[in-house]
Amino acid sequence: MQKSIILLLLLFLGQAKARSQATLKLDDVLSAIAAHHPSIKMYDADIRASDEAVKGARSWEAPELGTGFWMTPYNPSLWKKNADGSSGMGQYMISARQMIPNKKELDANEQYLRAVSAVGKESKQANLNELYAVAKMSYYSWLITEKKLRVLDDNEKLLQFMIQSTEIRFKNNLGKLNAYYKAKAELGELENQRILLQNEIAQQQVRLNTLMNRDNQPAFSIDTSYTIKDYRPADSSYFGQARSDIRAVQKNIDLATLQQNLERTKLKPQFGAQYDHMFGFGGQPLQYSLMATVRLPMAAWSSKKTKASIESLKWKAESLAQQKQVMTHEATGQMQGLLAAITSKKRQVQLFEQTIIPALTKNYQVLQLGYEQNTGELFELLDAWQTLNATQMERLQQVQDLLILQTEMDKILQQN
Repeated sequence: MQKSIILLLLLFLGQAKARSQATLKLDDVLSAIAAHHPSIKMYDADIRASDEAVKGARSWEAPELGTGFWMTPYNPSLWKKNADGSSGMGQYMISARQMIPNKKELDANEQYLRAVSAVGKESKQANLNELYAVAKMSYYSWLITEKKLRVLDDNEKLLQFMIQSTEIRFKNNLGKLNAYYKAKAELGELENQRILLQNEIAQQQVRLNTLMNRDNQPAFSIDTSYTIKDYRPADSSYFGQARSDIRAVQKNIDLATLQQNLERTKLKPQFGAQYDHMFGFGGQPLQYSLMATVRLPMAAWSSKKTKASIESLKWKAESLAQQKQVMTHEATGQMQGLLAAITSKKRQVQLFEQTIIPALTKNYQVLQLGYEQNTGELFELLDAWQTLNATQMERLQQVQDLLILQTEMDKILQQN
């Protein structure tokens, strides 16, 4: 009975561990970042705030209400009706005033406020593009580290074979220990490398958990498959359409233009109406006043601020246009440089995979066969093993460099 309970507990713990070690693909990581990273939520809140502000775009100025005495003598005795039947003096007034906004101003204000959130949306995508690049760097570093660990495991088996063969030969007086202890030292060096690589994986897991905003830092594994992409040159018009940060600059230019239009409407006349109702003292009849009012902001002494704002926005738009041009030129230059680097790095990886490593593998196999047939020395076989191990690691480093270049290209082109 106790054994059954223990087996059930072990099975439960194994399933719990398997669940905690979920395998995440790169797309899963990127989706989690888009859904949970705090900076993305911050942009969402800013966008919502801008959208909420649009609801008040067509509001009018608040009405003005007033009440008080109107043309009333300081002497209260004069308020009363006179003995000869004539009316007293003074009135009590209630007043209401409302300015009527210009429809073009309301339209311009609404267009401006609607455009504000568009800048936030583009800035959000630009920030997300940056986060994706950081996540890809960590993910690919982890991926290559996993592959390096597999190379260590395979090469450790080869080294263990050499050590065991030498020990058997020495016991049977068929071999020497001239390179035996060097092989043992290499075994320790492999373990040292394994510790460093495992620490690298732990560091990258923490980084990815942080990017995904997973506070409890759960353990997970990753999919170690990867794809080497092919890229084509893009012209400057591509970046204006594809890059969110460049589109955000263009949205700011549009925003400055809309703000200019809004400022121009403020120079147009604004009309209003005022109604006054008076209660007369001492038998005076009820009276009223109904007047139309007009505000003239285009006057020379009242329009300076608005005109200065319009001129300022014109130069702001010009500055943003130059900034967009600089960003486009930089992106084009970076893309061309990365295309050359990626092409060169692909050739290097191809050379390692098709020529260098196959030749070194064959060299090791030939020396291993000679060692097994007692026609070769351990130090020769160990030297071939060292060269093969180092070259395999170098090949993986070249692949990692290629994936980093690919990540930088995806960032520049804003591709996932």
